[in-house]
Amino acid sequence: MSPLAFRVLGPLQVHGPGGPLRLPPGRQEVILAALLLETNRVVSTNHLVDLIWEDNPPETARTQVQICVSRLRKLLAGADGEVSITTRPPGYVLHTDPGNVDAALFTDLVLRARRFRESGELDRAVALLRDAVTLWQGDCLSGLDSGPLANKARQLNEERLTAVELRIQLELELGRYDGLVGELQRLTHEHPLREKLRGQLIQALYWSGRQAEALEAFRTARRFLAEELGLEPSRELRELESAILAGRLPAPAGAAPARVPAERAADEQPARRSGAENDEETDTVAPAAAPSAESVRQDAVPHQLPAAVADFVSDAGQIAALEQALTGRPGRTTVGLAAITGKPGTGKSTLAVHVAHMLSETGFPDGQLYCDLRGTTGTPATPAEVLGRFLRALGIPGQLIPESLDERAEMYRTRLASRRVLVVLDDAAGEGQVLPLLPGSRGCAVLVTGRARLTALPGAHRVELDVLAEDRALELLSRIVGRERVAGEAVAAEALVRTVGRLPLALRIVAARLAARPHWTLASMVQRLANERHRLDELTHGEMTMRASLSLTYEGLAPEDRRLLRLLSMAQAPTLPSWLAGALLDDHRPFPSDLMEPLVDVQMLDVAGVERTGGFRYRFHEIIRVYAREQLAAHHTPEVRQEALARMAGGWMHLAQQAHRTVYGGDFTVLHGDAPRWEPPSAYTDEVLADPLAWLDAEQASLCGMVEHTADAGLHDLSWDLATSLVTLFEVRGHYDLWERTHLSALAAVRKAGNLRGTAAVRASLGSLYMSRNQYDTARQALNSALDVFQALDEPRGEALCRRDMALIARTSGDDLAALELYRRSLADFDRAGDVVGRAIVLTQSAHIRMRQGEIAAAQGQLDEALDIYEGVGYTGGRARTLRRVGQLLLEQGRSDLAVLTFTEVLELCRDSGDVIGEGHLLRDLGHAFTVMGRPDRARDFFDRAVTAREGVMDFSGGALARLDLARLLDAEPGRSRELLVPAVEVFRERRMGRELAEAERLLATGC
Repeated sequence: MSPLAFRVLGPLQVHGPGGPLRLPPGRQEVILAALLLETNRVVSTNHLVDLIWEDNPPETARTQVQICVSRLRKLLAGADGEVSITTRPPGYVLHTDPGNVDAALFTDLVLRARRFRESGELDRAVALLRDAVTLWQGDCLSGLDSGPLANKARQLNEERLTAVELRIQLELELGRYDGLVGELQRLTHEHPLREKLRGQLIQALYWSGRQAEALEAFRTARRFLAEELGLEPSRELRELESAILAGRLPAPAGAAPARVPAERAADEQPARRSGAENDEETDTVAPAAAPSAESVRQDAVPHQLPAAVADFVSDAGQIAALEQALTGRPGRTTVGLAAITGKPGTGKSTLAVHVAHMLSETGFPDGQLYCDLRGTTGTPATPAEVLGRFLRALGIPGQLIPESLDERAEMYRTRLASRRVLVVLDDAAGEGQVLPLLPGSRGCAVLVTGRARLTALPGAHRVELDVLAEDRALELLSRIVGRERVAGEAVAAEALVRTVGRLPLALRIVAARLAARPHWTLASMVQRLANERHRLDELTHGEMTMRASLSLTYEGLAPEDRRLLRLLSMAQAPTLPSWLAGALLDDHRPFPSDLMEPLVDVQMLDVAGVERTGGFRYRFHEIIRVYAREQLAAHHTPEVRQEALARMAGGWMHLAQQAHRTVYGGDFTVLHGDAPRWEPPSAYTDEVLADPLAWLDAEQASLCGMVEHTADAGLHDLSWDLATSLVTLFEVRGHYDLWERTHLSALAAVRKAGNLRGTAAVRASLGSLYMSRNQYDTARQALNSALDVFQALDEPRGEALCRRDMALIARTSGDDLAALELYRRSLADFDRAGDVVGRAIVLTQSAHIRMRQGEIAAAQGQLDEALDIYEGVGYTGGRARTLRRVGQLLLEQGRSDLAVLTFTEVLELCRDSGDVIGEGHLLRDLGHAFTVMGRPDRARDFFDRAVTAREGVMDFSGGALARLDLARLLDAEPGRSRELLVPAVEVFRERRMGRELAEAERLLATGC
């Protein structure tokens, strides 16, 4: 047997006679891992190339693999082990005893254990499964960077959990209940979605004599699945609960062994797609996966519904009527429309979400859109804002969303014309907010909730909710506190639901206290309510009904929990991250969610979801927020409130600044103010900023709301700093309306405070916005006014930003000489500020002018310097834009092959970052390159794809340009050429693109 031992069940390790062998990180690790996962089997060279470079290998890829294999041979031979790597077409084989590889040993032990189980030797099977699991030292191949290998690793990780579940099942059959409870509690916490583990925990608890805990374990599973996935527990879990309640749960020790699952084939490989056109794409600087622009029309299926409530009690008649109204009455020719109205706390949103989930798959397979219209808040959502959100969800890039409400509504109705989509509009202020959001297609439907009666909605079926009927109120109470408990105190339960006025929210709050305190009787809760008779009288009178129930729960909180509830009411975000609790209380504990949980326990806060980091997000019910704000005003001075708000805003500012730094490689291309930051826990910061643009996307509403909140509160330094930092998001995603709205709020605040630096920074940023909208005169005015202030303050970075954008305006208008002079001065300013990324942006932009003027060497030098800077700081977006210019320069020099390679690399960068606009540009660039190379078939393919990509996101001007490119190639196909040019001419005429219109009309006239 070889003295070498290989470990892949955890970090990749090789152990020799003298101890661990050091593996060179990178390609050699990937190749060795792939060979070990297929010990004694051939691994093709093509597969190894795919593992290292995935979709864009260099021409020398196979040679580099050969070099890596050669080095691995020397390393393993030097360890004096009986291990070899031999060449066997179509690749390589690593030969060793399978017992030397922990993955192979694990598989063998599990197979042997299953054979012992089949023969009834359960003790021996358990021992082998324990030995198999102890081989693991963490997740398979942890720390190794290879997407395809990660798929294989996930498969092995799944087999590990399957082995654990099998071993626990066998121990249950052996009657070892007590010893399994602690392990199963840990496993269900680590893997909350595995219902088999939850079922095993319920059985272990029950047969250990802990029936109440077994039922609570089931309820915990039901709550989790409902809140996170909107699902009920599996049939197996529900049958376990029923059997426990009926006292008929059979002991596992007497059960026959469970059927052995079919073994996975040892040489199973994860399926891979090939071809650039099948690649997934995500956004130039934000590596979150996004659908390809070429398929966005097919793939953009939104699923925006919040989770349904698990303990929902329904009125079958109401639900049937809503279903009929939404899915279609006979002969209906208009959009399905229903409105749910009623006073606060009657469950309007709960009913709407329940019905929407019920109909989502069968009635509306093309997606579900959801928006909280915030009708009961001081800042209801505008129809234009909602349409912008919906259009993005339907696959339209932000850059292509029009400014006006009418144009957005037209694009929205066009997008939904041939789809069956359900739109849920929650908490509407009135009909005027809803009408622009109605689709035009009869295949779609809209479900609206609101306090107003919404009688002016044409053709709407209306449901007005009132308090619960007594039987439904008792059903709701039973689902929260348990049926046995309610049945045991039937008279007290009836008194309790009558006492709280059968209002769902009030009943939920009271029931939550009972569920959290199983030693309290229902009669004692009735007595507690009776001691506050003046509040109970108000339970039947409008809003005062809610205040009584809320006061009961509020007074039961610890003083620090009451303080947190009051301060949290200042947050205007739709959902609240856990770190806000730490900021408001100035508490730097590592797990601030611990501060939130007491409020969740009594339902003063709801858990709204789970973040990418695994942390929870929280949400106020609006009535509870109103109540908490009343208490805030009664208990805290304006000074205390202002200090807490500054800490909360400082936390958002810290995270936004870190996001900008991660994207740009530092504090480049942006000015910052001097307001103090508040730092959330470092682990949270590290996790959310692993994908900074994805975090900025997710927190967009909270961040924009904080700009406006701080502006209104007079925290002007925080307001302008946060607003300008958010341009990192606004510019990449095309959120021009949010860019303007936040900046105008911040501008009003800094002007009122006499903050000259902040005023100049906001004006300069607005200048960039107006330039992006092609409003060059307005942009020039804003930039000139900002530049005057920056010069007076001797602020070099501010001067550089203004001159850079002014140069771009000059360049766009054709004044290259003025542009070059402004770029020269901007470079000097960025150098004075030490802003290397700003310097690189100027070099890239001015290189385009050098190219137009034939100064190829000068352009090449500037682009090379810019690339060095971007690679040094890790700014992917800047590198992509510069590489595109490099490709264009190569094409000018006649180096078409290299130009194609460069454009292909940039195309992949665009896809990796979800930049669908950039993707369309690159497809055209590749079409031009292949045209120059005399390869019309390839050029035609790329122009075709460019047309699909641009028009797929409703960028019709970009699509028309690609149509014109394609028509030039098709002089031998007049019919196809005319088909391309006719719609292009209409677009050119509408957009006043004179030069392109003239050429398209000329081609049509010549019969091309």
